[in-house]
Amino acid sequence: MRTFLLALAALLALAATADAETVPIVAAENFYGDVASQIGGDLVTVTSILSNPDQDPHLFEASASTARLLASARIVVLNGIDYDPWMTKLLAGSPSRKRETIEVAKLMRRKSGDNPHLWYDPETMPKFAEALAKPLEAHDPEHARVYERNLGAFVASLAPLNAKIAAMKAMHAGKPVTATEPVFGYMAAALGLKMRNEKFQIAIMNDTEPAASDIAAFEDDLHKRAVAVLFFNSQTSGPLAAKMQALAKESGVPVVGVSETEPPGMKYQDWMLAQLNALDAALASKP
Repeated sequence: MRTFLLALAALLALAATADAETVPIVAAENFYGDVASQIGGDLVTVTSILSNPDQDPHLFEASASTARLLASARIVVLNGIDYDPWMTKLLAGSPSRKRETIEVAKLMRRKSGDNPHLWYDPETMPKFAEALAKPLEAHDPEHARVYERNLGAFVASLAPLNAKIAAMKAMHAGKPVTATEPVFGYMAAALGLKMRNEKFQIAIMNDTEPAASDIAAFEDDLHKRAVAVLFFNSQTSGPLAAKMQALAKESGVPVVGVSETEPPGMKYQDWMLAQLNALDAALASKP
């Protein structure tokens, strides 16, 4: 009898272990990883490659450990359109029929040369969340309702963010703004702001020298306070971008920092709202 009970206990332990298995997801960037965690909950194990707010995403180089993570992943998420080319190379080097790949740029119908900072487009995360829920339900149909419920909760949680965007657009649409890089470009467009000096921004993003005429136009906007706000990449900044930040402060143009990596301890929704609140205050402070 004792032997039977021990055997039964062992079988129950094995069953519990099987039930505890989660779907491994690897996200190139931590904001996609965060949303994946919100959709999958305890049923997924998410690893985000780019998660250090002090790290320049453009200088990242994949390691052997990154390749091993992809080899065991059921779902892989990347931004695409040349933002994370290291991920594209790793996936091409280790093809797998068991792995589902979600390239967010394709979901948003963006192509090479477009602004790659897709997570600042308010339409991106709902589409990504829906696209992620489908392979999770297919791989784990037993918990399909859980994924559906989590998806609904996530979409509903975006309501305050969407309301903030609508309120700010009603208040600030048409105001001219500028930036050292096009990080906030999609959100600025959603707010109805008029972005200036875009050629300068693209040059800085691509690590090339802007044309002298573009530098002069940027400086002129700041000297004359022709813009309501200057956005700068708070995660990485070169000498020319730093010069523009200093000039903006000297000229009395409010400066708002935006980042390319979700800060530790924050959800995507809170991160976006925090930056919008900072922008709202900066726009209100301009005489």
